[in-house]
Amino acid sequence: MKNKFKHFTIISFCLLSYSVTVAQQARVASLKKISTDYKVNETDVSRTLKYLASDELEGRETGEKGMVKAADFLVQLLKDNNIKPYFQSYRDTLSTFDGTAFNVVGYIEGTDVKLKDEFIILSAHYDHIGITEKGIDGDFINNGANDDASGVTAVAEMAKYFSKGKNNSRSILFVFFAGEEIGLLGSKHLAKKLKEQNLQLYAQFNIEMIGVPMKRDYLAYITGFDKSNMAAKINEYTGKNSIGFLPKEAEYQLFYRSDNFPFYDVFKVPCQSVSTFDFENFEFYHHVSDEFKAMDISHITSFIQELLPAMTQMVNTPIKEIIMLK
Repeated sequence: MKNKFKHFTIISFCLLSYSVTVAQQARVASLKKISTDYKVNETDVSRTLKYLASDELEGRETGEKGMVKAADFLVQLLKDNNIKPYFQSYRDTLSTFDGTAFNVVGYIEGTDVKLKDEFIILSAHYDHIGITEKGIDGDFINNGANDDASGVTAVAEMAKYFSKGKNNSRSILFVFFAGEEIGLLGSKHLAKKLKEQNLQLYAQFNIEMIGVPMKRDYLAYITGFDKSNMAAKINEYTGKNSIGFLPKEAEYQLFYRSDNFPFYDVFKVPCQSVSTFDFENFEFYHHVSDEFKAMDISHITSFIQELLPAMTQMVNTPIKEIIMLK
């Protein structure tokens, strides 16, 4: 009797699983095919990155005037593309910093009456480490072109893309964090604030250091590769081997060292960072030579272009296809 009940239970479970799978597949099949024929403008990529990494911004140290100039630039970019602030202001003042500093947060509301209550966060940190006391060959400014003006530029271009009237069923927050270099202060502040407001976060896609390409058979790696199926889903959405596993990422536990972690820690949903800095292809980490001239603009443009289909699918799938694995 016990074995028969067990057999019956297994069959019932299989039938239930099959019916759920069929229903999910039907919902996915009904998804409107999203056009990704939009072309990222390499000149725009270059212009944004060049300004953010310019000497004028003095390394964008949190709380300093260069950070304020960078924030002003990003706010204007959001305004120029008709992207609204999520809060009363685009500038989200940090509660975690002894001084005045702020994240910059833009918002595009979802178009689906049900899914618009779910949010995707596309993010990067716009701060860097500022001016060093001991310069190298007369250069004292840590411009932070790769770290992380490159990631900020990518998020800015994705914001432009979604602002062009592309269908986004879910709502999107475009977040430029301050305080990353001094302890993830911007992301810790915002994660706590949004959790207290009961924001329904589906996933966060954070971009870190994509200024130069890797010599590997994939475009970028993801932190916390085995924590969710995000990498697999992105590759499915792009139809390419876009995201891979980098052993050094696991060795250095990079999942816990960027602005994705505070959101994972608070929301317990897929929140991960992608990067093309693999510890072999760029020798100027936190160095005055991390400058615009060292960046591969063609690569950055290609990175953004390749991931647009994935971002489009992420904000439009009728079910939450990206899930935690452990």
